[in-house]
Amino acid sequence: MDERGFELTMELQQGMQFLVDFGRQDVPPLLMDEPEPVGEDEGPNATRLLAAAVGNCLSASALFCFRKARVTVDGMRTEVRTKLVRNESGRVRVGAIEVEIQPEVSSDDWPRLRRCIDVFQDFCIVSQSVKQGIDISVEVKAPAELAELEATHQESGLTPASEIRGRA
Repeated sequence: MDERGFELTMELQQGMQFLVDFGRQDVPPLLMDEPEPVGEDEGPNATRLLAAAVGNCLSASALFCFRKARVTVDGMRTEVRTKLVRNESGRVRVGAIEVEIQPEVSSDDWPRLRRCIDVFQDFCIVSQSVKQGIDISVEVKAPAELAELEATHQESGLTPASEIRGRA
């Protein structure tokens, strides 16, 4: 894994559908969409992907530890329950994510799983980052033509269009 980070891109397709390109030739793009009535529900939305990311990261961390402890895992099922709540402003937020991991292992292997069960969560990048809170910066870039127009207005002493819109 590249510890410096990564980039991905998203392109609007239609309605509320975005095609996510993960920037890897070996990974196909993923269509995301919002549920009805906002979108057409043609793909998972960001909330479902967040829940899947938490569940997948925890499952992969547990599986890695189990295998390192030389436990044969015949299968694994993970259930992720996401609770949505409204904040004080009435906006919907993820209030909690509950993850239940069900590894299929021999009962003889359970004693070797104890140490993994105690430590695997600390190695999950996603769940630990979500728990701690992630700094998010957002920048909305104006189209090049608008940026040039505003630069021209600033040079001429006229009020930029963005300031006029911001006063409304």
